[in-house]
Amino acid sequence: MNRTARPARLLAAVSAAAVSLTLLSGCGLLEELTSSGDAPRDEPGGEITAAAEADAFEILKGDCIDLEAMAGYGDASAGEEYEVETVPVVPCDEPHTGEVFAELVMDTDEYPGDEGIATKFDEWCYGEFEKFVGISYDESVYGYTGFYPTQQTWDMLDDRTLQCIVSAEEPVTGTLKGAAK
Repeated sequence: MNRTARPARLLAAVSAAAVSLTLLSGCGLLEELTSSGDAPRDEPGGEITAAAEADAFEILKGDCIDLEAMAGYGDASAGEEYEVETVPVVPCDEPHTGEVFAELVMDTDEYPGDEGIATKFDEWCYGEFEKFVGISYDESVYGYTGFYPTQQTWDMLDDRTLQCIVSAEEPVTGTLKGAAK
């Protein structure tokens, strides 16, 4: 299973967009979704306990990500789409450049279209940004990117989840919740 990334919304004025979820092939879909790539998590809180390449569908709210190490991320910030099967996760107390800060499961049966879902993602993440960071996106030094479904994953996997990831240009340690900068 692969995800396709689009430009991150960065402070440096790269236009708003997201990382979208795409399905390249229906062959072996269940095997791909259940195969290796699970992030090592602790039992009580489900937090990442060691750096790993996690399956793109196993990312959870609160996970910290090394966006710079994600294959193709540089292309995304330059406006290019790219595909990724795994996402480099790290414990949040280690240096990272992204943190999943919000998640929304859409409750509609009909796919809203590529533009519709991208717009919903951008508007929703923009609104959630201030609640998490503690300052508006327009005033912040941080940006955001994320994941959302495509028509194929919507139809074939019943994927309805939008995930927002706060992004930092330089590695940070710890959560960005309440960072207010």
